Amino acid sequence: MSLAAFLAELDELQSAGQRALDEAQDAAALEAARVEFLGAKSGRLKALQKQLGAVPPSDKPAAGKRFNELKQALDAALEGARQRVESQRAAAVDTTFDPSLPGNTRPLGRLHPLTQTIQELQEIMGRLGFSVADGPEVEDEFHNFEALNIPAAHPARDPLENFYLSTAGKVVGGPYLLRSQTSTVQIRVMEQTRPPVRVISLGRVYRPDTADATHYPMFHQIEGLLVDRRVTMADLKSVLRLFAQSYFGGDVHIRFRPSFFPFTEPSVEVDMTWHQGWIEMGGAGMVDPHVLAAVGYDPDEYTGFAFGLGVERVCARRHGVADIRDFYRNDVRFLRQF
Repeated sequence: MSLAAFLAELDELQSAGQRALDEAQDAAALEAARVEFLGAKSGRLKALQKQLGAVPPSDKPAAGKRFNELKQALDAALEGARQRVESQRAAAVDTTFDPSLPGNTRPLGRLHPLTQTIQELQEIMGRLGFSVADGPEVEDEFHNFEALNIPAAHPARDPLENFYLSTAGKVVGGPYLLRSQTSTVQIRVMEQTRPPVRVISLGRVYRPDTADATHYPMFHQIEGLLVDRRVTMADLKSVLRLFAQSYFGGDVHIRFRPSFFPFTEPSVEVDMTWHQGWIEMGGAGMVDPHVLAAVGYDPDEYTGFAFGLGVERVCARRHGVADIRDFYRNDVRFLRQF
């Protein structure tokens, strides 16, 4: 092929390609023109490049230069056409926008009812002078059992009654387990704080219970601890009454029933009533002297009380929820009521 013939085909291709790109009015037409003229496999420019080998060797530099100029020109025309089509599309969208129409209302999320309850309980107890303390959910046996006066042979330490971790015995300080009570936090606080102590802890605890209307293998507790000189059961009952009246409202009554917990002595079950009969809300009692001694407190000088209430239980009681499993089903029809 002569140089003149090759250059003529290049000129014809540039004219046809420029015309096709200028006439493209949308993205589909523009893509079709790109494939026809600049396609990497079957485009017309690619086909013409193969004919470059038929040009006499002496004319190839000139032919190659003109071919590169054509490719650059078509690439620039393609980019210009893209900007034009995009601008036309944006202008068409803008003409359909009516600022006088009301906007689309997006649904707003809200806090989970248990989170709302936890925040409200923290605020109530804060007004009573209690600060918030926190601790790890993965605990060692000392803080979960031994420091709480639960000996090695106690049934509460049975592997069937706890979630022990599979790393038990493989790490320093093991075995470890998911904490079965927030009472572990009171031990950690007393280890680091001298009396007086007035704290609450709210968080998740874990027990291998069968899920039903009143039990769940993971639930939340609020743990309260007050240690000072001359603390009595009367102080415990007064704090619980003020707490219940603030959260439930109305005329709430508190009663204690004798019970047993390894870390309190005496121990009581706490019942509350407000026009609906008595319901058990948790356990409480005076901190056992052995627990005080284990953290370096002098039990002859200091006394204290502790209480633990189920957050799900108080939340369900306040809102009339019959099954605590509803809190974990993620049913928005239920959750949006709060």
